[in-house]
Amino acid sequence: MLGGMAPFTSTFPFLPLHMTDPIDRMAHYVATLGRGPGRSRALTRAEAADAMTLLLDGAADPVQVGALLMLLRYRGEDPEEITGLVLAARARMRLPGLAVALDWPSYGAGRTRGAPWFLLAALALGAGGIRVLMHGTNEFSGGMTVAQALPTLGLAASPDGASAARALDAGGFAYVPIDALNTVFAGLLGLRRRLGLRSPLNTVARLLNPADATAGVDGVFHPPYIETHLAVAELLGWGGPAGRLVVLKGGGGEAERNPARATQLHVWDGGAGRSEFLAPPLALAEAAAPMAQTARSTIEPAIADIWRGLARDPAIEARIVATIAVGLMATGRGGDDQAQALWEQRPRSA
Repeated sequence: MLGGMAPFTSTFPFLPLHMTDPIDRMAHYVATLGRGPGRSRALTRAEAADAMTLLLDGAADPVQVGALLMLLRYRGEDPEEITGLVLAARARMRLPGLAVALDWPSYGAGRTRGAPWFLLAALALGAGGIRVLMHGTNEFSGGMTVAQALPTLGLAASPDGASAARALDAGGFAYVPIDALNTVFAGLLGLRRRLGLRSPLNTVARLLNPADATAGVDGVFHPPYIETHLAVAELLGWGGPAGRLVVLKGGGGEAERNPARATQLHVWDGGAGRSEFLAPPLALAEAAAPMAQTARSTIEPAIADIWRGLARDPAIEARIVATIAVGLMATGRGGDDQAQALWEQRPRSA
């Protein structure tokens, strides 16, 4: 159960009595979204939850699946609608009992990004005693994916909750690919290749919080989505009464802070509600910029070499430290100074 909300049930009092067939129900939702101006509307929370259940059950016709996802996108993301989708998806993808402190979704699709430097921030937080669960897919990213980076660091993705628990106990960090949480949902995200566009399921994925963490970081690529993420977090009671979610526009849509400029951090807090914080440029980044311009080659250093201290790149390390600080802020355990210390104290072998 998320944020004290009752779990979604499979009764449908909002539908005509005859509409028990899955194909008929999905047709009803497509028609509701797709009617002309002045007649169409967003799905209610219960309708959206039922639609997501039909998707995950494989009960809808493939034509209906594409139509639904693209109509949801075309109309724009409605907080009540997304809340229903999240509740139904989360019912199939929970990983309880992992004692996770920080939820870290990674679903970015930046075409120009390189290595996932935010991964090293998450590893440093885990090594520093903040248990981090990262989940996601970087299928459409132009750079190195998290799944590709992990073996170079001597780590592996976790295919299930038991292996995630072992990884968390060993190093305070676990990565669970979305297809390990639910293969059908992963396939729905993968429809981006056939449809040519992302769907609102990308927002759903970022708000799943499968291990019931009380704190989370959430990166978006397009700033207008920030309001939707905050509104859904509020409706869900994300993370419970002590929940805290930090949303930012990050590199390639990841929760990765740019240290060279001020970054607006948008916060949902279960106790205090919404707030904003302008994180200033990192002093380390300002000092490192001239050096980085003259010393940087055209090829990024290997992510494992940066972690182990075998290669140094001040600009990259400033990005990592700045991102560590976002995680610390989400968990209420410090800021930039503490982030620098956590990076310097990291274990040099994963």
